[in-house]
Amino acid sequence: MTDGPRVGAHRGMHRRGRGWIAFAWAALATGVLVGIGVLVLALLNGSYSFSGDDDATSSPSASASSSASSSSSSSPSASSSSAPTAAKPSEQGDTTVVVLNGTTTAGLAAKGTSALTTAGWTVTSSGNAGTTGTTSTIVYYQQDSQAAIARGVAAALGVTAVQQSAAFPNADVSVVLGSDYTG
Repeated sequence: MTDGPRVGAHRGMHRRGRGWIAFAWAALATGVLVGIGVLVLALLNGSYSFSGDDDATSSPSASASSSASSSSSSSPSASSSSAPTAAKPSEQGDTTVVVLNGTTTAGLAAKGTSALTTAGWTVTSSGNAGTTGTTSTIVYYQQDSQAAIARGVAAALGVTAVQQSAAFPNADVSVVLGSDYTG
């Protein structure tokens, strides 16, 4: 008779540590599935998109201050040979307007919202921007068809900086108030 791992119908002792291999594979599979789930939810929520545009203006995670600083070096208004026209509040239609406070000054978004409402614009929501170091007030719009409305909103606030950007996917026109805005 030999003393090997198998003896007749009986099996020998199991090797130690064999359960850790199955646990490691299960943990790896769980991590991969969770990562894929988070990516899918982020894509469905619109908080992340794959596009070939410039990262500073197309990434939704780009902060308002990075977008504002990149706009200071480029022309903040739409390029046109003639003077661009600004829309009136009656031309707003279903275009959503959001006012964000990009500073540490409390109540600045409420002041901006009040100024726009008094001028006849409909503001969908207001709040704080993702960063608080914004120095210049900029009105962002997403599509070319919203440029005139963005210029009208900027005129109502007494600012001239208007820029097309996809950094704010939850609104058609987003106002980021900087430290230069006095209300």
